[in-house]
Amino acid sequence: MSTHKMFKLTLMAAALSAATLAQAAVSPDEAKQLGATLTATGAEKGASKDGLIPEYTGGLTNGPAVAKGTGMRADPYAADKPRLVITGKNLAGQEDKLTAGTRELLKRFPTYRIDVYPTHRSVNLPKFILDNTAKNAVNAKTTEGGVGVEGALAGVPFPIPKTGYEVMWNHLLRYQGLANTTKYDSWNVDASGVPTLATTGEIYQEFPLSDPKRTEPAKQNEVFFRTKLAYLAPARRAGEGLLVLDAINPLVQPRKVWQYLPGQRRVKLAPDVAYDTPNPGSAGASTYDDAWVFNGALDRFEFKLIGKKEMIVPYNGYKITYAKAAADVTKPNHVNPDMVRWETHRVWVVEATLKPGKRHIYSKRTFYIDEDSWTALASDEYDARGQLYRASYDFLTFSWDAQAPQSACHMIYDFVSGTYNVTGLVGMHGGIKYIEPLKPSEWTAEALAGAGVR
Repeated sequence: MSTHKMFKLTLMAAALSAATLAQAAVSPDEAKQLGATLTATGAEKGASKDGLIPEYTGGLTNGPAVAKGTGMRADPYAADKPRLVITGKNLAGQEDKLTAGTRELLKRFPTYRIDVYPTHRSVNLPKFILDNTAKNAVNAKTTEGGVGVEGALAGVPFPIPKTGYEVMWNHLLRYQGLANTTKYDSWNVDASGVPTLATTGEIYQEFPLSDPKRTEPAKQNEVFFRTKLAYLAPARRAGEGLLVLDAINPLVQPRKVWQYLPGQRRVKLAPDVAYDTPNPGSAGASTYDDAWVFNGALDRFEFKLIGKKEMIVPYNGYKITYAKAAADVTKPNHVNPDMVRWETHRVWVVEATLKPGKRHIYSKRTFYIDEDSWTALASDEYDARGQLYRASYDFLTFSWDAQAPQSACHMIYDFVSGTYNVTGLVGMHGGIKYIEPLKPSEWTAEALAGAGVR
């Protein structure tokens, strides 16, 4: 076969592959599963065969009262007792239910354990999200070979996903309310077990597509997530600021980032605040796209959908998220097992492989996405040699008063350096507050400079 003919066939195969990735909308008949055998957002409604995952019955609708003027939420399941405790000694037979990172922690540290509690399917989303999800099922589709989205309203864009890209977009566009703010701590624990404050920060997050008054799908250049950070401590970081805007199609409108550094006393564009650039908010213990287990553009990896699996994952993490003292969490080698609640849930498993010619410190990543909230609950990261490098976790909570899942607290272990970082400890700072969106003028470089001056 001639080189020219082979080249044409290669182009045809690539075009077919891209077209397949763009076939996101399902048929009206298939969409009828939503609200029947599936929940309105695409999770399996029924219980698991062994009964460890209960039937979905509407989620948590009435938790403990939230103290006025705070964003502190008491653990609604504090009275539960573990049904199973897993250690390195009784790991046999449980490996298939645990991520690679979790298995490594159990094997590496005799003090590490997994306290598995009864499963609670807490998530309960607003009616407009459920209604829009039904419309998205037959209208939304991916573009640019999976990297962008079109035709999606506020809600789950792909409740019956067919590709890994669709599952990852469900995570990126998951409902988290319209706007929130919190003050938080980020701590690093070194290989000798010494904890160090990486940053204390104040963060504002907004999700413009989640406005219940919206009736039109997002445009390709429209921002779906914006966040503004002001670092308050330690002293060497105080006064720094960061403003990030992510658009629905990063190839049409790439991430926009502005950074304020007190030493320079100016705001500058910071295009490197993305992908595998070390995140100074964790003192370099994680990459920018490790935040919330994954964030940012999907263009550097091929995302393959492995399927759905019943696994033991962190869930309903009120105890760690709202911990009153960092010292209760940051123990040598690993976080305090007493502070982490594990449950059995169904998760979508997506394997991300670095594309040829693309650069990233991870060659492969495996993501575990919750079927009820579409939140990435955990991930395993592999280095260029194919060896397990890092493992990250999200301590999902559900804010019943705002009817929104929350991913404030997340962490990452580094198996090469023997260190870990935990970010989003909010209990010592008044919790997570849901607010009205900021004025447009607050999302400008000028506003960032004004907030950062010291």
